Amino acid sequence: MTTKSSAKIAPATEEAGTEMSQPIIVDLGRQKSTKLKDLKAGEGELWDEVLDVVDQVKETLGNEASGKMLVPIIMIYEKRTAPVRIEKILFPLADWDEDDDDDEADEEEEA
Repeated sequence: MTTKSSAKIAPATEEAGTEMSQPIIVDLGRQKSTKLKDLKAGEGELWDEVLDVVDQVKETLGNEASGKMLVPIIMIYEKRTAPVRIEKILFPLADWDEDDDDDEADEEEEA
């Protein structure tokens, strides 16, 4: 979704008193892919929820929000599980720790 604006961007050399505020984080939880596609298109139930949160933030800020544009930044993530190694399936009783216990025995023999 691309939007074009005819408003001119203020030059970077202009100093403005800007205050950093805490971001508002909204967890929409686990969602179906169709709802996420609608959200990416700026439509649907999730988009309405995002707009509701923006409206609530505007109400909370009161006069501070006047003349300012609040831009929601939406991050979509998926937690992926690590693939199971075939060795762990074939040899379930083996010691698969990354550290090698044989190194300690080798050091004792050398001394």
